[in-house]
Amino acid sequence: MEIRSHERSAPDPKNRHSPPLIPRPALNAPFEAAWCVVHPNSSSIRHAHPDYEIFSALSGEAIVKSRGGRQSFRRGDIVHFPPNTDHQVFNEGAEDFRMYAVWRTGETVEGFPARHRGEV
Repeated sequence: MEIRSHERSAPDPKNRHSPPLIPRPALNAPFEAAWCVVHPNSSSIRHAHPDYEIFSALSGEAIVKSRGGRQSFRRGDIVHFPPNTDHQVFNEGAEDFRMYAVWRTGETVEGFPARHRGEV
C-alpha cells in the first residue's frame, strides 16, 4: 500500500485546474485520473479528446456544457463523455467546485499488462 499527499494547489499547466493523480511510478493502472478544482467565476478549457472520460462531482455545484447542452452538476453526480465529445465545466457559484476525473487512453490500456508483468 502507498499513501501519498497530493498537492492540490498546483494546477496542471495544460488546463489550469487539474493536477494529475495518475499515472505515477508506484501505481500501475489502466487509466489516468486527476483531482480538479474549478474556482468561482471560472471554467475549465473546452476540449474533446479520443478517450472515454468520467467526472465525479465531490463538492460544490457547477454547470457542464457538452454538445450544445447545459446541465447542472453537483456533489454526488457522475457524468460520462464518449470519445470526441466536447465538454467544459463552469463554476458560476461563490465556492470552489471539486471533482475527480478518470479517463483511459489506448496507451494506458495497452501498456497495462506489460507494466503489470514488470516488463516496462
